[in-house]
Amino acid sequence: MSKLIFEHSRAGRKGPDVGDFRGIEPVSPYLPAELRRERPIPLPEVSEVDLVRHYIELSQKNFGVDTGFYPLGSCTMKYNPKLNEEIAAMMEFTELHPSQPEDTAQGALRLMWELSEALKEIAGMDAVSLPPAAGAHGELAGMLMFRRYFDERGEDRRVMFIPDSAHGTNPASAVIAGFTVKEVDSNDRGIVTLSALKEAVAREAVETVAGIMMTNPNTLGLFEREVAEVAAYMHEIGALLYYDGANLNALLGYARPGDMGFDVVHFNLHKTFSTPHGGGGPGAGPVAASGTIADYLPTPMVRKTDNRGAGGNTGYEFFAPSKSIGRMKLFYGNFLVLVRALVYIRQLGSVGLKRVAENSVLNANYVQERLKKAYDIPYYQRCMHEFVLSGSRQKKESGVTAKDIGKKLLTHGIHAPTMYFPLIVPEALMIEPTETESLETLDAFCELMLSFAEEIKRDPEGFKDLSVLPIHHLDEVAAARHPDVRWKPEEG
Repeated sequence: MSKLIFEHSRAGRKGPDVGDFRGIEPVSPYLPAELRRERPIPLPEVSEVDLVRHYIELSQKNFGVDTGFYPLGSCTMKYNPKLNEEIAAMMEFTELHPSQPEDTAQGALRLMWELSEALKEIAGMDAVSLPPAAGAHGELAGMLMFRRYFDERGEDRRVMFIPDSAHGTNPASAVIAGFTVKEVDSNDRGIVTLSALKEAVAREAVETVAGIMMTNPNTLGLFEREVAEVAAYMHEIGALLYYDGANLNALLGYARPGDMGFDVVHFNLHKTFSTPHGGGGPGAGPVAASGTIADYLPTPMVRKTDNRGAGGNTGYEFFAPSKSIGRMKLFYGNFLVLVRALVYIRQLGSVGLKRVAENSVLNANYVQERLKKAYDIPYYQRCMHEFVLSGSRQKKESGVTAKDIGKKLLTHGIHAPTMYFPLIVPEALMIEPTETESLETLDAFCELMLSFAEEIKRDPEGFKDLSVLPIHHLDEVAAARHPDVRWKPEEG
């Protein structure tokens, strides 16, 4: 296991001498005396070479899509084209100031307008707001739009239906916005049926029903076949539909949420449109809407203006929709993520985006077919961009869990799939190959998973050996519930 930087510390060691500021009083008169330190900060004392080697060593223990296969279901951890990064790093973008006048940032506004227009077409919606910072942030914006819509109509609708296979952010976003969440059961084929929804609605007062949040394809990787009937029914009772765009990767160019009857949708630009994820973020979660509910979208949005810009070119300006819920984020949103997304869309074009959907669906079905005999697939059928295995057979027969399988993959240079989600699948392993992986990579993954199944039968205890990992058996529950991420010097 790697040492902490403090464990490398030796008194008197240091890097280049840039001046000794210890003990100097803060010069700012605005810093209250009670917040000033009276003793030196106990920073590690290390040489430059030890410092560099320490952090380079740690970086080489990180896993990323540039270093190996990353089949993380429902998160579309696909390769990020380096062209996106090169263009986003251009000085003309990175040195924009968010407070500068609109007439000096016409290129940025045009880029945002073009991205909005592209997303409108892709989703089949009437308007798009770009600022929300991530998918869950977009969800919250959508729920606030729903609430404002009903409040202005004088309707006390506070019940939001969510399928039992939904992403955990769905109920969280709805509750934060003031809704009461009710669950809708999936059927034995893993989808939401109109009859199940009607049964759930029948347990409530119809006039209290605000809507339903759905992901399509859902988190089992299955297309919601009754979505049009569900949409028609919800609109019939005066409710709205929210589309969680996390899995839009599977539908690009083939199906649009607006055509399915959804009223509001968010995009995960950092998933579907291939911009960095997680530690490589930040993300972006633009929100699109149709009809009159588009009047409630977050501000600012961008539109063309009659005022001509430099050289007589068409001008662009920010504006606020007539009933906007207000700002969800300062300034333009995560602007460089928006740049990357537009580059990706322009690079692929309509034909290329359709191929994204085709190849992501093909790859998922290929892997599913190769693994279906070695592992249980509770909702087996032709899938979309991802599918969910169950390690229940392995756990029952040998005590090896889905977590053991996921960690074993890490020892072979492959990231673990999403584990234990969705909750309706025991010992779940959700696998999304994405469209960017080659046949050779998929075959290597399948051969490894098949060899795991045999090794588990033969030597389950040996299978659990994780001695090659930097941390063998981390207590994930304790780490999540009692995080301790601060180093404290020993007393005395």
